[in-house]
Amino acid sequence: MADLIPFMIGFMILAAVLKQDSVLTVFYFLFGIFILGRWWSWRSLNNVSIERKFSERVFIGQKIPVQLEISNKGWLPIVWLQVHESLPVALIAPNFFRQVVTLGPHRNVKLEYLLQANKRGYFSIGPIFYSSGDLWGLSKTDEKKSGTANLIIYPRIIPLTRVNLPSQSPFGTLHYKNPIFEDPNRVIGKRDYQVGDSLHRVDWKATAVLRRMQVKQFEASISIETNIFLDLNPDDYGIRQRFVTTELAIVVAASLANWTIQKKQSVGLCTNGLDPLAENQSPSPLPSRKGSSHLMNLLEVLARVQVGKGAAFIDLLHHSLAHLSWGSTVILITGKHDDALFDELFAARRLGLSVVIILIGEGPEFRKAQLDANRFGFPIYRFISEADLDIWR
Repeated sequence: MADLIPFMIGFMILAAVLKQDSVLTVFYFLFGIFILGRWWSWRSLNNVSIERKFSERVFIGQKIPVQLEISNKGWLPIVWLQVHESLPVALIAPNFFRQVVTLGPHRNVKLEYLLQANKRGYFSIGPIFYSSGDLWGLSKTDEKKSGTANLIIYPRIIPLTRVNLPSQSPFGTLHYKNPIFEDPNRVIGKRDYQVGDSLHRVDWKATAVLRRMQVKQFEASISIETNIFLDLNPDDYGIRQRFVTTELAIVVAASLANWTIQKKQSVGLCTNGLDPLAENQSPSPLPSRKGSSHLMNLLEVLARVQVGKGAAFIDLLHHSLAHLSWGSTVILITGKHDDALFDELFAARRLGLSVVIILIGEGPEFRKAQLDANRFGFPIYRFISEADLDIWR
């Protein structure tokens, strides 16, 4: 519009100097076209609505079709409408979608593009900028903006089948080889009475039928109440492979949580990473629970959480372990070990907790960590890549 003002002023001065009706007629005609085009594009743009449709929660590696449904709710046709959608660079390159469409009165059009879930995380899709103008290109309305939407990409989950976690809880749903942990609700057979058998195990009906003392045999089982402690402090991981190792730590946490829920056990999560949706930066601890809905809540936290300097991992353990119930299994996932960590874990053992240590990355002193863990009786693993999880597949 600013470019047309000098032209219109010059044309008006020329018409006044020449005093020609034909020149004035052309001036009025052009000015009318300009005003009409300006009003038309402004009016039609106000009648535009754009709706975005896509799956807001996906797993890493999936393709995400996004559909934009553009509607013209007015009686005026829209000669041209330019749509520009801002997108995360981690999901598509170039990181925008741009298209020009034409819309008749009370018509709609659907546009589609594809995102690739290459990276877990919490992403913002949009906003959508859209603009229009008249047929002759003499005017262009101010650009309008539609809202944003959020996309959650869950971390990779590696299916596990051979995980062996310790527990001190005597009853549960997992088969266990330790005969001390027998579940009285799981009768698998009967046998003859032996000296030392408790009278509470006697099956009196079978005894009356066989005319000799029979006792019940119970299946050994174990209950695992698991709490995963995930260290995402950048100083606890090597600088060169920090991104790879911290992402691997998240994959390990997600895979163990998925395995635990599939076994109908409870699992909780506590991490010192940074959550963009948390008021105090770090996500609130998720208490140990069962069920697929709890697993999805846990995976959402693992999708959003980022590496950052939150609370020190040793402080997180000190304030959290004392609140766990007796017999719980604690899984530590970290890239660093020292004497302070083992002192804290020894205190956890005295509280009746079972501890598993998972070290991520190529730590130079893993052998020392193994010796310390063996001295305290803690199972310890080291994972450098996802292939190392094959021991649990």
